[in-house]
Amino acid sequence: MSEMAHFKFSNNVVAVPLLAMIMIWAVYWVELSLGVNFNELGVMPRTLTGLRGIVFSPFIHGSQEHLYNNTIPLAILLSALMYFYRSVAWKVIFYGILLSGFMTWVIGRTSYHIGASGLIYVLASFIFFKGIFSSYFRLVALSLIVVFIYGSMLWYIFPVKEGMSWEGHLAGFITGLFLAKVVKAHIPKTTKFDWEKDDYNEDDDLFLQHFDENGNFRELPKDDAEVNEETLKINYIYKDNGDNKSSEV
Repeated sequence: MSEMAHFKFSNNVVAVPLLAMIMIWAVYWVELSLGVNFNELGVMPRTLTGLRGIVFSPFIHGSQEHLYNNTIPLAILLSALMYFYRSVAWKVIFYGILLSGFMTWVIGRTSYHIGASGLIYVLASFIFFKGIFSSYFRLVALSLIVVFIYGSMLWYIFPVKEGMSWEGHLAGFITGLFLAKVVKAHIPKTTKFDWEKDDYNEDDDLFLQHFDENGNFRELPKDDAEVNEETLKINYIYKDNGDNKSSEV
């Protein structure tokens, strides 16, 4: 797949992040409007009813601050995923939610784990490691941007802050790394110059032949047999007896 065909803007680059933001904010608005609390729909580790939180927890947030902290990173990372990895974007989102949620259910503390931060860690981890594994310069640059913006997130996969689901963050980070390794994404081939190819021979390089052994530039002798004389061609149109005719000499 060519570079132009691969990195192509689509409506999903804007629509998917926008839809995700609307959904998580709508759920929080319903909680406030009806005076209900959906925390019990989060992941409760090692309980049968807690399994439903694998699907529901990314849409549930405990406070406005929690929601604010997740909204912007989720939108940015979803946009990057949809633009640079659109062929596997939905697969990463689907399996990312399921695997990270299940891992949280396995390793988490006995508490309700809620929020989209698990998915955020999946996306950040996937985009970073996939870019590094691909060795493609644009995707590597994207990986470095993710590190520059969200590198501090790495600390929160450890229990450094009370009340924060570091288990969900760790699960998302590991899931993103796993998906980056196993999910096969379409990566455009890097164009190689002749001098980068394995069978490159300096003696056949016309440019290098202009330099002597001391590195001095020199003019190459011209081979008269290789000089092609241009043939003069004249096209004209004349009118004869009302008919248009053309001739060529």
